[in-house]
Amino acid sequence: MHWRADPAALWPEARSVIMLAESYSPETDPRAATKVKDGGAISVYAQGKDYHDLVKRRLKRLGRWLIEQEPCEIKVFVDTAPVMEKPLAQAAGLGWQGKHTNLLARDLGNWVFLGALFTTLELPPDAPEVSHCGSCTACLDACPTGAFPAPYQIDARRCISYLTIEHHGPVAPDLRPLMGNRIYGCDDCLAACPWNKFAVAAQDIGYAHRHGTPPLAELLALDDAAFRARFAGSPIKRIGRNRMVRNALYAAGNSGLAALLPPVQALLDDPDPTVAEAARWAHGCLAGKTPQ
Repeated sequence: MHWRADPAALWPEARSVIMLAESYSPETDPRAATKVKDGGAISVYAQGKDYHDLVKRRLKRLGRWLIEQEPCEIKVFVDTAPVMEKPLAQAAGLGWQGKHTNLLARDLGNWVFLGALFTTLELPPDAPEVSHCGSCTACLDACPTGAFPAPYQIDARRCISYLTIEHHGPVAPDLRPLMGNRIYGCDDCLAACPWNKFAVAAQDIGYAHRHGTPPLAELLALDDAAFRARFAGSPIKRIGRNRMVRNALYAAGNSGLAALLPPVQALLDDPDPTVAEAARWAHGCLAGKTPQ
């Protein structure tokens, strides 16, 4: 934890941190995907190519330029080390952490990826940004699971992004109906922010939408090889087949579509116990029975 609190603990030779923000703003409201009963809603940031690769490429390009100007050492990080990107970005003046705990800015909105470039150069600090959320609670009110116990605080145990991506094992039964058809991440709090009317358009073609709302029936039929092939080059690949199918089963159970019963039934004896339990829950929902 001390690495997160003190960047110098991560790399003692570092004297400055340069923070960068890159927009991935969607062209349309991503919440429309949550209305597609037979498809899975995927977070905007995961619709295109893996942002780790795209942002890191730009950071390295900047780092090479910096070294050419004045010899120094650099290290770049994009979610690859315990770096407190959001507090550092606010300290650098890029924006502020909103009530939804994500970074937002008056000229960028909150659809941004953050990258950090550590350097041995001594650079003058920028003025930090302050909050401009005012009395607005749009992001807090939009959360499907009530994951914000208070402004600027998030309970990851109720956050759909955490549950669909980071959480291993079964999701608590009382939260499953609230997840709707969200199979990878959740954009509701981000999409609700009024500052997004000033968001700049995403520039990199790599952020162009590719996955859309994939049919749940197809996701339920994925084996490991098919999963890896379908999501190659995407950040989605990190959760693996079992978690994706688990999430798709929760979405199927919430869909109310009897047409999804056959692919759900095919997973009742899945080798992964979490997938099999999710299949029993989804089957109970679709068959009108109390899930066991």
